Parts: sequence; C-alpha cells; structure tokens
Amino acid sequence: MTQENKMGTMPVNRLLVTMSLPMVISMLVQAMYNIVDSIFVSMISQSALTAVSMAFPVQNLIIAVSAGTCVGVNALLSRSLGEHNQKNADSAAANGVFLAFLGFVAFALFGLFGSRLFFESQTDNQEIIRLGTQYLQICCIFSMGIFGEMMFERILQSTGRTIYSMITQGTGAIINIILDPILIFGLIGFPRMGIQGAAAATVFGQIVAMLLALMFNATKNHDVTIRFKGFTPNGRTIRLIYAVGVPSIIMQSIGSVMTFGMNKILIAFSETAVAVFGVYFKLQSFIFMPIFGLNNGMIPIVAYNYGARSKKRIMATVRMSIYIAVGIMLIGLVVFQLFTRDLLMMFQADENMLAIGVPALRIISLSFLFAGYCIIVGSVFQALGNGVYSLIVSIARQLVCILPLAYFFAREFGLHAVWYSIPIAEITSVILSTILFRKIYLEKIKVLD
Repeated sequence: MTQENKMGTMPVNRLLVTMSLPMVISMLVQAMYNIVDSIFVSMISQSALTAVSMAFPVQNLIIAVSAGTCVGVNALLSRSLGEHNQKNADSAAANGVFLAFLGFVAFALFGLFGSRLFFESQTDNQEIIRLGTQYLQICCIFSMGIFGEMMFERILQSTGRTIYSMITQGTGAIINIILDPILIFGLIGFPRMGIQGAAAATVFGQIVAMLLALMFNATKNHDVTIRFKGFTPNGRTIRLIYAVGVPSIIMQSIGSVMTFGMNKILIAFSETAVAVFGVYFKLQSFIFMPIFGLNNGMIPIVAYNYGARSKKRIMATVRMSIYIAVGIMLIGLVVFQLFTRDLLMMFQADENMLAIGVPALRIISLSFLFAGYCIIVGSVFQALGNGVYSLIVSIARQLVCILPLAYFFAREFGLHAVWYSIPIAEITSVILSTILFRKIYLEKIKVLD
C-alpha cells in the first residue's frame, strides 16, 4: 500500500496518531533542548540568560521564514500527491529547497552586519550587547542547518514518512544537549566557549539533522524526486508555495515583533523581567511543541483529503486534533499553576526573579485554556490554502491586543498587570478563529463529497 493510499484510506484516528506521534516525540526532544540550553546558559550569568532572551526574536524570525516556506511546500506537495500530479509534487520539493537556501543567505548576512545593532536597539548594557552579539552571529551565519533541516523534514512529512523526521530532529536535539555543557564549560579537553559554545552546539546539531534528512529523502522517499540537474526556479510553483507560505511567514514573524516589543516594555522595569519572559518561552515550548508536532501530522492529512475531496476525513481529523490539543494544554496549565517555583528554580532563579516570575507564569498560562484550539484551527486554514486567515488572527492577537494592552497596563498598573495582556488576547483569538473557521467550512469543506 502506498503512502498516498494510507492518507486517503487508513482510519483517521489511527492515521493521525501514526503521522503525528513521531513528530510529537521529536518536538518534545526539541523542547527539552530549548529548556536544557537555557539552563546551561543561566549557569554562565543572568546577563547571558537575558542576552539569549533578547536574541529570541531573531531566532524566531529564522524559524518563521523557514517554517512558513515549509508550510507552503507541505500543502502544495501533499495536495499534488492527492491529485496524482507527480510533476507538481517534484517541483514543489525542488523549489522549496531553493527557497530555503535563499533564506539562509539572507540571515547569514544579517548575522555578519546586523547582530550588534539589534542588541544596541534594546539595551545600553555592554555586557548583554557583547554576549548577545556573540551568540546571535553564530546562530545566523550557520543557519543553513535549520533551513535545510526543516525543509527536508517537511518533504518527508508531506509523503507520510514522519518517522524519519522524528529521527532527524531527535538526533539533532540530542547532539545539541550533549554538546551544550561540553562547549560552554570546556569539558573533556574542549576549550571553554561560554555563550558561544551554546550557539555552536545549536548550529552543529541542526547541521547534522539537515544531513540526515537529506539522506533519508534520497534513500527512503520514493514518492518525491528532488532534481537539481538543469534546475531553474519555477515562478508558478513559487507563487503557489508563497500563497500559503507568505501569510504563515508574516504570521510567525509577528511573534518576533511582539516579543521584541514586549522586551522593550519589560526592560523599562528590569532586565530580570526580560529574563523571566524568555524563560516562559522556553518552558511553554514543552507544552506547545507537541501540538506543533500534531499539526505537522495533521496538515498533510487535511491537504491530501482536500485534494481527494473527502469532507468526512477532513472533519474527523480536525475534531480529533482539537481534542488532543486542548487536553495537552490543560495538562500544561495544571503544571504551570502548581509547580511554578520549581520551574523557575531550574534557571538559577534568585528571589527577585521568583518574585517577578511566579505570578507572571501563573497569569500567562491561563492562555493555555484557549491556545490549543486556536493553533489547530490556524493550521487547518493553512492546509486548505487560506493562510491569510491565520495571518488575520495572529495580527489581531499579537499586534492589536497583546502589545497595546501590555503598554497600557505597564503605564497604568505596573509590571504585574502586563502579563494579563496575553490571556486576554487569546480570548480574542478564539472568537476570531471560530468565525473564520465557519466561513472556510461553508466555502470549501461543506461543498465536498
């Protein structure tokens, strides 16, 4: 039985688990890396932890550009396979790799010429500027790993081979975790590199994962052929990729804008507040990453069955995905509410950091009640080629709600109130997502079969 038959015929519950579980596991490993990386950085100094927190918007932007392009490739490739259009599927893969290379070049140039200016725009603390510049330059200049890894993994996912994505992501993350203490603190004969060691461990793990994913595509993925002999960019294919991809890139890039803006608001209170916000993002990744893994399994199923015109399978996939996502988020909420102090102590939190961080994490985690549903619905928009809907929701949540509310609360009520901007914005996201999902259901799903 071919992989395309599996996405069109296997019982939906089993198919979603089969497609998503490897990605959920690999995302959990990635989340563990995020947390462990920051734990080791916090052992250097709180300035180092703050520097890494301030670097997050650029790292998030790299992921936004890469992931948005991958979403477009994933949707087009899966839909083409569902329509039995091999030529379009191969074109989507080859042009996707080309676009990933262009993304790497752009960020490598930023790393060389823009890293220091980025930190100088946020703080006058020379220690944070120095540490942050060292960290960010390495992450950007060697970003070929993350761009290549994500693209080759998404091509595997698009054809149902998520087990190989789990292997590549897991291997890269484990290598990163192992190398972190070795390179940061100079163990077993290696030089002590400090914050540069954390960055070097990150990019080395990504490059290994990229090479593994490339090998798996060449040896295990028989549904798509990536050809570069005589390759020229295909304008039509690139337009189709970015019809879905650009809204996704902008949507995720808005997260970078929001984080940058929040850091500017928080640093007016203290550098510790910025560090707390950075720690929150590392911790919440352990809750959100499994849902992103679920998405990676869900998107090709929805896209394939949309191409195959199966309304029943699309809706069954969406319903089960929402149930799982909401369940994961409820577990996350309980953990953040009951073990807040323990979570912060993993990052060498002093009394000042605990005083700021405990109420912050408890308030922000209230947004988990709504976030799982919104993430799944947003991914359905992307899978059906309506990525602009996800963009609308993201703009409303992060730019129209979070930043203005955070700024207002900071001025009128102080730091404690700033954190409430996030759960309030998530409620807005639920309402808007539901309205737009009803619209896309009536226009694209209900008319199938």
